[in-house]
Amino acid sequence: MKKVIVTLGISALFAACSSQPKEQTEKVVTETIENPTNSVVLSSEVNWEKLNPARGDASPQAGTLWGDRKGKVATGFLAKFVDGFSSPPHIHNVTYRAVVISGSIHNDDPSAEKMWMKPGSFWTQPVGEAHITAAKGDENIAYVEIDHGPYLVKPTEEAFDNGERPINIDASNVVWMGSDKAEWIAPNSGAALSFLWKNENLKGLFIKLPQGFKGHINSEGDIFHAVVIQGDLAYTLPQSGETKSLDPGSYFTSSAKAKHDVSTNEEVVIYVRTNGELEIN
Repeated sequence: MKKVIVTLGISALFAACSSQPKEQTEKVVTETIENPTNSVVLSSEVNWEKLNPARGDASPQAGTLWGDRKGKVATGFLAKFVDGFSSPPHIHNVTYRAVVISGSIHNDDPSAEKMWMKPGSFWTQPVGEAHITAAKGDENIAYVEIDHGPYLVKPTEEAFDNGERPINIDASNVVWMGSDKAEWIAPNSGAALSFLWKNENLKGLFIKLPQGFKGHINSEGDIFHAVVIQGDLAYTLPQSGETKSLDPGSYFTSSAKAKHDVSTNEEVVIYVRTNGELEIN
């Protein structure tokens, strides 16, 4: 089953999320957080292991950022592929979402023509659907996210159709909304949002910060996971005042209301999964 190519549709579906009444957006965190839960994981601190041990040295590498892909909980991890990698046709026991961080990645039906996704592209892979994954480039890394585990690879003989359809948004087709359309963004900040998906109380989106940005990403949810997709982000931990440089593949999080103090020397794109409102100022 061929991928569905999405351009304007996804952001249009979630435009309502970006137009909350102003009295709601003003409730977003503005006070000092007494017991901050902020933490970071640098890409250099990621512990890599085999994504599919059954394939031995031919397996891609995986590095967990949050959760436990071998357990039953929601999880986010990095997947790394060597140049020229191509998997055999297979299925997964869970649906996953993914964002290309570096290199070029193809993910589609075994018979489909190669469609190489560049950094900043987003795709979904439905549970039970046969597909292959391929990669080309000196370094090929994607962020992968599941709503529950474990994450398993199974043979195509067990393929089934659960009604979900794959989605593929090339980086060039991402639709960005600025402060004129998204009240979560402070005027004149130069920031932008792109809504990718929504599932009950959870949502996933891109945040784009311009070069020279210095401010905050305020989050109200008790679920907040953020992965740097493009550019280098300076992140200041509120507990210590220490500023860390987060390159692509690095991760920051909080488990309660939080203020994320960030700045940029270049354009930065961040993928965020959260169950609360956000404010960028």
